[in-house]
Amino acid sequence: MPYSGWPVDRRQIDASIVRAMEVLNLSPKAPPGRFATEGLQSFYWQFARSRIDRLDVMRFGRELLAQRPENTHVLLDASATHIGLSADGSRFSHVDVASINGKRARIEAQMCVLAASGIENARLLLASNDVHARGIGNQYDVVGRYLMDHAAARVGRFSSERMTSVAKRFGFFGVSHKGRAHMFMHGLALTPEIQEREGLLNAAVYFATERAPDDPWDALKKLLRRRSTNPGRDLLTVAAGSGFIARGIGMRILSDERTPKIFKDVVVNTAIRLSPNMVADEFQSRGLPHKLAGLRIEAICEQAPDPNSRISLSSRRDRFGVPLARAEWRLNDSERQTLLRIAELSRTALTSAALPTPTLEDWAVERRPQDIVIIDMAHTLGTTRMSASPRTGVVDENCRVHGLPNLYVAGGSVFPTSGHANPTLMILAFAIRLADHLNSELTGP
Repeated sequence: MPYSGWPVDRRQIDASIVRAMEVLNLSPKAPPGRFATEGLQSFYWQFARSRIDRLDVMRFGRELLAQRPENTHVLLDASATHIGLSADGSRFSHVDVASINGKRARIEAQMCVLAASGIENARLLLASNDVHARGIGNQYDVVGRYLMDHAAARVGRFSSERMTSVAKRFGFFGVSHKGRAHMFMHGLALTPEIQEREGLLNAAVYFATERAPDDPWDALKKLLRRRSTNPGRDLLTVAAGSGFIARGIGMRILSDERTPKIFKDVVVNTAIRLSPNMVADEFQSRGLPHKLAGLRIEAICEQAPDPNSRISLSSRRDRFGVPLARAEWRLNDSERQTLLRIAELSRTALTSAALPTPTLEDWAVERRPQDIVIIDMAHTLGTTRMSASPRTGVVDENCRVHGLPNLYVAGGSVFPTSGHANPTLMILAFAIRLADHLNSELTGP
């Protein structure tokens, strides 16, 4: 995550990141770099693992309930519908909530932290326009602007016959830390030097397996759900893949809640000690080994902030009478050119490293960036961006809405830039930093 343009002290953020890694149960050390050539270098994504279920990724609901402080109250079936201000518009006053069955309530508080996601944060601020006609924090028409996501595209692939050496070099790796295996996915990112030389955004590629059309697990699912269009063929597929089925059943037994915890701990701890990479492989497949048809190269790219990419209010309303959000997500030439270059560099770099040459997508071979099929990664960022000035942002360096002393915003919507990596760690780091700030506001330094 780049710090350029962030009105914060980098040392504070770095300290918050360390604490966020502890909360997420992440390892502070990554596998060593395994690749550096042709403008690309090793890049690792780490996936948090639950403290409750050793075979599961972290699910925040279960983690919260297991460690919830006594002074924390969770109110379910309560959708926030309005952020209330004092009559003169100078302070936060209350939050109105409603349930699906029609109950409504008003919650008054000394302070409020709005943490409803990149789209809903902006929507609620814009829709709460009874005191300020343009919405809360929107005196300069910035709320909802600079909507960012991570632009993703498939750039190439390897056939199943050519994927083995690439999958061995990349994919998942396990690192043992404090007696546990931590999962890292190995990909390739643009180096700072080539970004500066060619004016490219942050971007990386990762390698994802493709399931074969005759995958036995898919065939078994269709049979069990009575959705098979060719039961005879699917039965033959299941029979031919009995080894995959047996292995998957074993993992299902291990992850079943009825399996004694002591048995799980013995098996998993032994696997971590003897073969952390085997544990990583099981984590990647979620215990259901599939028959594979190839290996895809997927690219993920940051998005340059654009004020015309935005969230606004629709003329339609939800069941509570609140205007729906309208998203206008704009992609520009910088994202497309970056995706094209990382596709080309990936092919050159892999070939230079004596690995199989991938087959690139037609748009990459023919250099047609306008034809890239781009999808979002559901990493909605930037709609209440952080800035030192209310003319260019919605919140200040402490995530406080400009002009309101007791209303704060948390989440990816405060990001002024997006980077290319998954934003969870940075979101949590800012949440921890905000919690420290609120604590000092309430109790003193």
